[in-house]
Amino acid sequence: MKKSKINIKGTEVSLYSKQDSDYISITDIAKYKNPYETKDVVKNWMRNKNTIEFLGLWEQLNNHKFNRVEFDPIKNQAGYNSFTMSPSRWVELTNAIGIISKKGRYGGTFAHKDIAFEFASWISSEFKLYLLKEFQRLKTDENKRLNWDVSRTIAKLNYRVHTDAVKEHLIPIDLSKLKHKFVYADEADLLNLALFGKTAKQWRTENPNEKGNIRDYATIEQLVVLSNLESFNSELIKSQVSPEKRLKKLNEIAISQMKIMLDNQSIRKLKE
Repeated sequence: MKKSKINIKGTEVSLYSKQDSDYISITDIAKYKNPYETKDVVKNWMRNKNTIEFLGLWEQLNNHKFNRVEFDPIKNQAGYNSFTMSPSRWVELTNAIGIISKKGRYGGTFAHKDIAFEFASWISSEFKLYLLKEFQRLKTDENKRLNWDVSRTIAKLNYRVHTDAVKEHLIPIDLSKLKHKFVYADEADLLNLALFGKTAKQWRTENPNEKGNIRDYATIEQLVVLSNLESFNSELIKSQVSPEKRLKKLNEIAISQMKIMLDNQSIRKLKE
């Protein structure tokens, strides 16, 4: 379960993702209309016949366990002055999944984004538009971060293959652990030189105020190419190719693959 918050016109709205579904706090949305009686705002919305019909249709489309037998009398009674409905009662009677009531200090009523946007429209059309825009921005940022993390993970996995090859073929048995580190650093910088044109130390000298290392600031394309270079370098090491020749070959591959990556239509769409 992943939690986050967004700010809509001064109102902080909580969100969480569960099983690839996004839920938004309609308790928080209700604060925009009445910050003191949020439960009453939600209940008033659920007394509306159009609301009950919308909730029922959403459940029928998305929930195969939805209790239609219980739903029919609720739909018939909705809209009358005597009709009342709360989120917890709705879930209890119909086995609904579109609305979730969470107890505790950080609880409240959450609704699937489809339902939450419908509720926001009832509260304020302007508020709904701002909510929708901010929600889309959040999901776009999350997708960008996910793509970067995936590429970074691939590079790290291939780095393990690469360091294993260094250990097996480049490090003499009688070297100390301290010298081991120097060999690994040399190999890492060989890849850095091939791809970035500079060593990790040179990058740190040029960027004294930046945190992390040169690879933490790589683009998606660079990380993909780095992953390929690590695998290819491992094979060159096993074939006992000298560092000078490997650097030349790896640099040629890096230039070729970066050109292909930057010209690739799908990569441009991913970056957008």
